[in-house]
Amino acid sequence: MRGLKIWPIAFLLAATVFLSFRSKPQRPNVIFIYADDVGFGDLSVYGATKVLTPHLDRLAKEGIRFTNAHASSATCTPSRFALMTGGYPWRQKGTGVLPGDAALIIPTDRLTLPGVFRNAGYKTATVGKWHLGLGESGKQINWNKPISQGPNEVGFDYAYFFPATSDRVPTVFIEDHDVTGLDTADPIEVDYSRKIGNEPTGKENPELLKLPASPDHGHNNTIVNGIGRIGWMTGGKQARWTDEEVAHVFLSKAKQFIQDNAKNPFFLCFSLNDIHVPRMPSTQFKGKSKMGLRGDVILQMDWTVGEILVTLDNLGIADETLVIFSSDNGPVLDDGYADRAVELASGHKPAGPFRGGKYSAFEGGTRVPWIARWPAGIKAGAVSDALICQVDLLASFAGFLGQKPDHADAVDSYDVMNALLGKSQSGREFLVKQGGALSLTEGNWKYIEPREGKAYMELTGIETGANPKPQLYDLSRDQGEKTNLAEKYPAKVKTMAARLEKIRQDGRSR
Repeated sequence: MRGLKIWPIAFLLAATVFLSFRSKPQRPNVIFIYADDVGFGDLSVYGATKVLTPHLDRLAKEGIRFTNAHASSATCTPSRFALMTGGYPWRQKGTGVLPGDAALIIPTDRLTLPGVFRNAGYKTATVGKWHLGLGESGKQINWNKPISQGPNEVGFDYAYFFPATSDRVPTVFIEDHDVTGLDTADPIEVDYSRKIGNEPTGKENPELLKLPASPDHGHNNTIVNGIGRIGWMTGGKQARWTDEEVAHVFLSKAKQFIQDNAKNPFFLCFSLNDIHVPRMPSTQFKGKSKMGLRGDVILQMDWTVGEILVTLDNLGIADETLVIFSSDNGPVLDDGYADRAVELASGHKPAGPFRGGKYSAFEGGTRVPWIARWPAGIKAGAVSDALICQVDLLASFAGFLGQKPDHADAVDSYDVMNALLGKSQSGREFLVKQGGALSLTEGNWKYIEPREGKAYMELTGIETGANPKPQLYDLSRDQGEKTNLAEKYPAKVKTMAARLEKIRQDGRSR
């Protein structure tokens, strides 16, 4: 009789364990939140004290925080190219920071990150900043008709975005192929080479500006919403955005996509406008930080992340959703507008302990925040110093979803999924980064190739890393890259220089 009583209990325990195992999602939804110009030291979970980011702190507490994670490049367009293609952007011409009327630079015949998810049966979407070009090469974009090539043609089922950056024209939203709110009686024209139309410009009418431009940055062309932009545009007045509304518009579109696909596997690339210039937060956050407008948009960015987490909680899909947060490059304070960011940052280190920032070959240019949470697949509260890069997401998710990229696809992307999920402390063995000069990191060693140019950018106040002589740093002892060891270890310099050149010449590193 005792055995008969024990058997049902044992059966129930076994069934519970089995069902618990079965209930863990093997293919989670994936949300990649891509911030703009956010530095390693801009979040409180990475040591910031002058501005607090409680929602990102929560994400790290419930997931894993990386300390050696990188964008591929120290500027936005090339980093985004690497993310989408799994290839180093410097291998392809025309992948520098693009104007707002540039042609699409992502090949439409190659596997992309959203393509990996689409092949696995996921619904895919991009919401937010695009900055990878639109339309066909050699053809001028007609903004008043459906645009032939863009996010939809490289793997996204749905796209709601603006073409480049918020400081560049045209200042309009696009949904899939069409400018939203377009009035055909007020056609849009865009030009980056000459002034068109007779609308006020920041250069000619500075008295109309509510946010003055910094001298010599180029943010003094057509005025939209009281802010001078890079480039000239006419028309489309009904379609133009209001900067203070951008974050809320993008958030609403992202939440709608999540809600519409809560019962299906989905991949969302949510590319935030924050904290790129012009920093113009909504009234909800204006004046709420101790660091002026830059601090205010950090608060707005953090709130946006919190809203995504709340949405997942309310829909009951938080456990089965992998949320990744990172930034497209390192920080910059003065990047075109006189918003007192430099003055009010006193005591705040946006790049953390690292040297340089946006545009720089030093660590501050590419070492960025990276936080991942997946309750069913990542141990909460973990910290990892594994070397990982955004270029690796394509190969990592392809392997995770049972796909093998062709030889010509994702040539620089490595499968580091075990590191991304905290199952291993080992990531890449080496990484090539682009910050003007190319650099190679192997273990604790970092080599920066010789490059002519200004060592210091007066406009932005950032050290570029340009040096006509080779540079070698031991990052385990010198995170700030203060002591150049190239003369002390010439053999190491020679070995790393040769490997970098081989990677460059081979056309692939995987």
